[in-house]
Parts: sequence; structure tokens; C-alpha cells
Amino acid sequence: MAATHHKPDTSLLKVLGNRDALALGFGAMIGFGWVVLTGGWINDAGTMGAVSAMIAGGVIMGIVGLTYAELTAAMPKAGGEHNFLLRAMGPRWSFVGSWAITGGYVTIAAFEAVALPRTAGYLFPNLSQIPLWQIAGEQVYLTWALVGALAAVVITGINIRGVKLAGVVQTFVVLFLLIIGAMLMFGSFTGGSTVHMEPFFTGGMGGFFAVLVVVPFLFVGFDVIPQSAEEVNVAPRQIGKLVVIAVILATIWYVMIVLTTSSSMSAAEIGQADIATADAMGALFGSDVMAKVLIAGGIAGILTSWNSLLLGASRLMFSMARSGMLPAWFGVLHPTFRTPTNALIFIGSLSFIAPFFGTQMLGWLVDSGAPSIVMAYILVAVAFVVLRRREPKMDRPLRVGGKGNGGIVIGVLAAALCLALLSLYMPGMPAALSFEPWVLFGLWWVGGLFFYLRIPAGIAPGADAEERLLASLGSH
Repeated sequence: MAATHHKPDTSLLKVLGNRDALALGFGAMIGFGWVVLTGGWINDAGTMGAVSAMIAGGVIMGIVGLTYAELTAAMPKAGGEHNFLLRAMGPRWSFVGSWAITGGYVTIAAFEAVALPRTAGYLFPNLSQIPLWQIAGEQVYLTWALVGALAAVVITGINIRGVKLAGVVQTFVVLFLLIIGAMLMFGSFTGGSTVHMEPFFTGGMGGFFAVLVVVPFLFVGFDVIPQSAEEVNVAPRQIGKLVVIAVILATIWYVMIVLTTSSSMSAAEIGQADIATADAMGALFGSDVMAKVLIAGGIAGILTSWNSLLLGASRLMFSMARSGMLPAWFGVLHPTFRTPTNALIFIGSLSFIAPFFGTQMLGWLVDSGAPSIVMAYILVAVAFVVLRRREPKMDRPLRVGGKGNGGIVIGVLAAALCLALLSLYMPGMPAALSFEPWVLFGLWWVGGLFFYLRIPAGIAPGADAEERLLASLGSH
């Protein structure tokens, strides 16, 4: 109770360097999807169909990343989207965008908690013991679920101990991932064949869109760099550049994974593989041990993505609490480590529970978070255009598209491309979502509506919107 007698220190520690921030952004994007989904991409679209979808996705995310780069350099505060939208569009729109991206982060953090025991099952075939219950026709086992649940405790603990520790862990694991990638490329050059890559295109535009629709899920995470901007001890202009560099690196990674996997075996063999990338690694080197090494790389990807998105989501909830949009409980910082402890515990708890819903939850989580992520990207692009128009003299250490209308063109293009992406999830479209993801999506937004209605209407946007919001809430 003593905290009510003096204003608590709500500042975060500036302890991350260039390399830490880049490892957070890149590592967030390179999660587990590339391990389990690559075989499906090659089946749906063919080798070059999948590659072209990845490049198209990378271009879309790169254009979105440019808007983030300028705004992050101009407003290097924890919470990224939260601050951009508050200044450009006011508190209620800021809440919508922040709640959307937090929903995307939380679903992927929970996804990683389910993906980890699934992957561990390949290394330890007897992992599933002590049956609990069935969900969507699949048996859930206690020992299996505990692997994900206990990992949630460990990763949450690392993040509570401080962003610097989380950054060091991230950099180490990303380096391991890059070594796995280099081994795949070496194996492809020495043991792969371009004959295996045929057919180059299958499924027509339907196949292309089936791959393109997973892009928001695969690339979410470059925006963790803006979330942690308050803790990055580099020039604002450089923080903005790191956002775009992270997107380029992730695009190269996904293209490389498709090409190396398809060079290892025929399309028919890839279609029958349980985890195509692992079987590809085994085939390229003629060794089952190498398949297990790739699975270890998959586990590394799970940990990097989970670590980054837990960090990003907690900073967003902390920022929303700091401006009065969420209960003050979410804004509590650890007295020693200066990390948003309660926000971390809340998200960690959701990750802890997720594995007890079984493997079907994997697909539902991916699909339910994607529309929210794209909604946030659309709003950031709109905020970018609004600020270019309304505040042309605003200090922009990194200005994309020059001083003329080039920047506005980039912002409009980012919004239009993301709107097109969002349309792919709608009923009747080739990549329409099933019923269960919409239920999860709906539950998240029903929860958000409760907090949204507490935000006073009529507070104008602007650089001091947060102060006016807090003053208004204080007078209620």
C-alpha cells in the first residue's frame, strides 16, 4: 500500500545494444513455423510458388516495417504501436491497435508452449504418458503438457530477471539457429538436387494465397523492436533501421528453408514426411542424427520467438497500464530488475495453460492471432499517414520516402496491402479461417471491449494525449 504515497518509478532500464535488438526482432520472427509448415507450403504452391509467396510476404512486411521504422525512431518509447496511435488517432484507437497486437503476441506465445512438447516428442518418442482428457478427438497427456507448462515458467522467469538476460539468451539461441541454417545450405549444395524441386508451381493462385496467408504469423515479431525501444541504448534512427533489417533477414531465412527442403527429396516424399524440414536434413546428410539436430534448431526457434513475444506483449500491457487503459496492476515493475512483472506473469500463465488443450490448439492459435496482427499493422500505417499530414514538422530522425509525398505513398500502400491480407481470412475466401479460431478471436475482443468502454471518449490525439487521458481518468 505504501506505493500510493509516492509516484513509483515507471522507467525501464536502457541495457540492450544493437545486436540484442536485432536478435530480438529476427528471433521473434523465426519461431517454429518453418519446421512444421514448410512441407505444406511446398505441397500447396510448389517450390517456386512457395518462394514467390515468401518474397511477396517479405515485401508487404518490409513496407509495413518502413512505417514502423520512421515512427519508432520518432517515438522510442516502450509499447510501440500504443504510442504511435495515441499521438495520431487518440486513446480509443490506440487501445484497439495495442489490444490487437497484444492478442497476436499472446496467441503466438501460447502456440510456442504447445509447439515445444510436440517437437520434444520427436526426440523422446515415449514422452506422452498419463492420459488426461481428449480435445477435438486428440488425447492430451500430462507428461507431454508439462513440458510446455514448465518451459513457460522458465521463460517467464528469465524475462522477470531482466531484459538484458533475455537479450543474452536470445542472441545465443539465434546464433545456434544460424548454424543450423548454414548446415542446411551446405547439405543442399552437396547432397541436394534441383530435380527434386519440381514441380516449381502447383495449386495456381489458390496455392500461392494458401502460403501467403501465414505470412503475418511468420513475420510477426519485427515489431518487438519498437516494443523494447525504451530499453535499447542506441540512436533512435538506428532503432528504426533495425526493424527493416530484421524483416529482410527473416525473408532470406524462409526462402532458404523452402529451397533447401525441396532440394532434398521428391515432392511425393516431402508430402509423406511428418516434419519435412527434419526429414530433409536427414536425407541431405544421409543421417537420422542430423534430422534430430534440425529438431533441436526447431526448439531453438520456439525459444527465440517465445522469449521475444513475451517481452513485446508485456511491454505493451505495461504501456497501456501506464496510460490508464489497463488496470495499474499490469504496470507494476519489479523493484530490482525493473521489468513489468505482473504483465509477464499474466502472459506466462496463459502459456502455462495452453499445452493442456493438446496439439489441435496449435492451428487454432496461429489462425486466431493472425487477423488481430494485421488489424494492428493497418492502424499503424494509417497513423503514419495521419502524422505525416498533421505534423509535418515532427522530429523524424529517420524519414522514409523522402520529404515529398513518397512517405505518404508508402503508408497508403502498407494499409492497402494489409487490408488485402486481412480479406484472405474472411469466410468464402481461399484461406478462410475455421470456426474455432474465430471463437478465440472473439473471446479476446470481448475481453478488450470491457477495457475499451472505460476509456473516456472525446480525448483528442496529440503529443500530450497520454497526459490528458490520465488527467481525465483521475477526475472520474
